[in-house]
Amino acid sequence: MSSERPDAPARGDARAEGADGARTSRTATGRLVRMVRRLLSVTEGPDGPDGIVEAAPPVALREIFRRFWPYTRGGRRWLLVILAFVVLGPVVDAAEIWLFKIVIDDMLVPRNLHLFLPVALAYLGFTFLAGILDFTDEVTSTWVSERFLLALRSDLFRHVEGLSLGFFERRRLGDVLSRVTGDVDAVETFLLSGIVDAIAHVIRLGVFLGVLFFLRWDLTVLALVIAPMFWFTARRFSRRVKAASRERRRRSGSISAITEEALGNIALVQAYNRQRWEHGRFERENLGRFRAAMASARIGALYGTVVDLIELAGALLVMGLGTWELTRGRLTLGGLMVFLTLLSRLYSPIRGLSGLSNTFYSASAAGERIIELLDQRPQVVQAPAPRVLGRTRGGIEFDEVSFRYPGTTQQALTGLSFTVAPGETLALVGPSGAGKSTAAKLLLRFYDPDHGTIRLDGNDLRDLRLDDLRDNVAMLLQETLVFHGTVRDNIAYGRPDASDEEIVAAAHAADAHAFISRLPEGYETVVGQRGRLLSGGQRQRLAIARAMIRDAPVLILDEPTTGLDAESGRHILQPLRLLMAGRTTILISHNLLTVRDATRIVLLERGRITGRGTHEQLLTHSASYARLYRLHGTGEAPTVEAVP
Repeated sequence: MSSERPDAPARGDARAEGADGARTSRTATGRLVRMVRRLLSVTEGPDGPDGIVEAAPPVALREIFRRFWPYTRGGRRWLLVILAFVVLGPVVDAAEIWLFKIVIDDMLVPRNLHLFLPVALAYLGFTFLAGILDFTDEVTSTWVSERFLLALRSDLFRHVEGLSLGFFERRRLGDVLSRVTGDVDAVETFLLSGIVDAIAHVIRLGVFLGVLFFLRWDLTVLALVIAPMFWFTARRFSRRVKAASRERRRRSGSISAITEEALGNIALVQAYNRQRWEHGRFERENLGRFRAAMASARIGALYGTVVDLIELAGALLVMGLGTWELTRGRLTLGGLMVFLTLLSRLYSPIRGLSGLSNTFYSASAAGERIIELLDQRPQVVQAPAPRVLGRTRGGIEFDEVSFRYPGTTQQALTGLSFTVAPGETLALVGPSGAGKSTAAKLLLRFYDPDHGTIRLDGNDLRDLRLDDLRDNVAMLLQETLVFHGTVRDNIAYGRPDASDEEIVAAAHAADAHAFISRLPEGYETVVGQRGRLLSGGQRQRLAIARAMIRDAPVLILDEPTTGLDAESGRHILQPLRLLMAGRTTILISHNLLTVRDATRIVLLERGRITGRGTHEQLLTHSASYARLYRLHGTGEAPTVEAVP
């Protein structure tokens, strides 16, 4: 025991040195791991995870496949044709590679040139056949994928158009546009191109494995030893690929949203010198997408490097054993060269199959965004067996209607009750935010009331077909909406089957024909985006002509003179009176000068009726109405008592 004591400190020092070395090794390994993690990390932009557009909820790959597979219905039979090309392609490749063995073993090594012509002709034939296969495969694959995109994008647009107005009031239009365009393309990669590529990789793998086993089964088994490493590597990278792809798709939606918003309101942006601020918002989201794209690129580059190393390791193993077999005469030079060539082709589908998971995860991020959009349901739904309604007389009744906008706590309307007889004009007046436009939205069933009933000719609106209801209503919106197109197209938007004579007659009635005739191309003049080549009064008269030609029994006028100067406002009063004649009209305004001719007037304040009657009755009995009239009639402010 005593003899061992002097050695103890030495062993302790050795243990200490070993521990220090282990710690050093662990520290170096830790630094390497941290470096790799930084390379693989998905860095969020300065807005954090919230940003302009929220990320879509995650969806399993199986569910994404189930949701989108029905859209392949029109091109499924052509998938069999594509698969035939997929089978023939590797067979032609393998035959070309086998010719290489003949060239080396039967021509170059023995220096026999008699086989040159047949080998050259065989090469030419295989190349010609491969060209035909590639051309036909490319055209057929493009047709199938474009048919898929056509069906999905059309269905998605139809679905979005059918969503209730509340959806568009809550969501950014640019993000919706990004999903309808770019995200749909990515889904095609997931469902068609990716699946076909997977099948192609499997077939190529089978063909090349068969030829390799035919050449040398032992070398083939050795080459397959490293195959599981491809799968393991892809599995390690796939989660980070999906995270980076989600962030990139979300940022793309944010960029589209900001672009649409800023350029759509460019006059306001420039008038208030907000270009730098809008550019800052755009730059932040653009930077966020850049960071997500760089994270995705780092992941892809690192994945490619790792896979190259795995492939090189397998090739070196085979090359070493093959060279040893060559020196012993058990393998020809041509056989070894062909084997190594086929081996590179074998690793390609193995590598492709392992990398497809990354492709699927990347494309599934777009699928999640589309599924979220498809899962949106309209707040207003049609009854299962709706009542068919022809042209109505126009009687309207609001019966104890209460409503609160989704996501808000304040009631927009409370206990609203009134009736409008056919052909009568009812004016809804009151200060801004009183609930006037909300009543119009409920009448068109953009929303349904939380309580109470709205009736048209005694029919509950919820029992009617939406198309029938809206066919019986014409509306002049507070914001005069004009489409990019000709004057004729904008007027005929109210009734697409209208004749040229009816369009001109509607323009005459709306006092629009005179200014239309002065335009460069008359009724064929293109008015520009949102009608910006026209004045506000001209746009309003086009909207009146559009409502005229619709000839609906119910008319809603929502602040028809908003944004017009006094002269323009006076010019459209006569066309408005012509439009209102014989129609049930609800006139919405906070300017009491435009409602004096109404049959009855309802005064709204904070969503409640605080007065009703004729103009003279309300002037006499409603202090609130009198105060509003003084403000808009004489420009005088109401008298306010001083607070002691």
